[in-house]
Amino acid sequence: MARTDVMVLGAGIVGTSVALHLAKRGLSVALVDRAGIGEQTSYGNAGIIEGNTIFPPAFPSHFDALLRIALKRASEANYHLSFLPHVLPWLWAFRAASRPDRLAETARLIRPLFSHAVAEHETLMAESGATHYLRKTGWLKVYRNESSFAALAREFDLAAKFGLPLNALDTAGAQALEPSLNSVFAKAVFWPEAASISNPLGVTRAFAARFAALGGVLVAGDARSLHRTGNRWRVDTAEGALDAHECVVALGPWASDVLDTLGVRLPLAVKRGYHRHFRPQGNANLSRPVLDADVGYLITPMEQGLRMTTGAEFALRDAAPTPEQFLRIMPRARELFPLGEQADGRTWLGSRPCFPDSRPIIDRAPGHAGLWLTIGHAHWGLTLGPATGRMIAQMMAGEVPFCDPVPYRAARFN
Repeated sequence: MARTDVMVLGAGIVGTSVALHLAKRGLSVALVDRAGIGEQTSYGNAGIIEGNTIFPPAFPSHFDALLRIALKRASEANYHLSFLPHVLPWLWAFRAASRPDRLAETARLIRPLFSHAVAEHETLMAESGATHYLRKTGWLKVYRNESSFAALAREFDLAAKFGLPLNALDTAGAQALEPSLNSVFAKAVFWPEAASISNPLGVTRAFAARFAALGGVLVAGDARSLHRTGNRWRVDTAEGALDAHECVVALGPWASDVLDTLGVRLPLAVKRGYHRHFRPQGNANLSRPVLDADVGYLITPMEQGLRMTTGAEFALRDAAPTPEQFLRIMPRARELFPLGEQADGRTWLGSRPCFPDSRPIIDRAPGHAGLWLTIGHAHWGLTLGPATGRMIAQMMAGEVPFCDPVPYRAARFN
């Protein structure tokens, strides 16, 4: 039986960042995962560090948008009918959190953490030799409809209040940034302070290598075996039992598998998402992520090719893939950018762990001594991984957190 100060369950970008920050404080740390480092949800994201984020995703506010989703004609969302009874309470809470006043409150509460996102990534990348993955070329969002662009007035007002620069562009202005885009959109917004990554898996693995260099231990084990034994937490691993005084749950969409057995009930749901890699036609290229906002997909340059990510799919986490959104997206995507053939013939599926208010929990687990939670990062696991790691490590070490932890407490769901 092995013993350590802290075990971190889950080796995605969040868990790996947590483990690295704890190791930097001189603690003995074991990072436990049943799969490889960064190979689950953290692998398949859009690679954007959204330091410019203001509003979280919201429940559709217009009837026509909701009707298109209900009729399974929308490109931005899909669902499995059999799953709806399971997720309806969560959707109702999500709808309530999408009221304009609640969205404005969420924007204010999350801003301090998001404002550190790029800098926290840069710090860990510099220490881990991973800065070559980082692009500080911003993020471009294009809008095909004048009405959807006009609806951004509230976001622009808050951006000015928060001191976030943006450039509102016409078609020609956007094409000056990305000459390969076709003139099928009316307006665009360039967010210069967003950064992006050319290989999210490479970044997570670099953080894990730095963690190991500091004396951290990588262990293959099943987090579902977590239980209390005396004054310690224990999991079963390939090398036998592993005990620790403290345990951090950073399991993303698998967190409920562990927490439910411990009686920690939280409104965590999953939004599934897909990606595919494409080659560009001819000499076409992109320098930064581009969101086709009115259609509901994103394309971004990656080392594996141009990655196209879909919107949300509401289905059981482990249900068979149903990548129907690509059928609706592809004709529109090829209108915007000259996409060629798929680069690898693979369709990737992952699950985003989401709370109704789109804020993660970064806190002690209620009712369990020595158990900590860094879960529910929704669309922002990559963005907030390093910032979350630093904040929870400071909390566990008795330091004053660099960011107010109150908006991320578990007690808000009591």
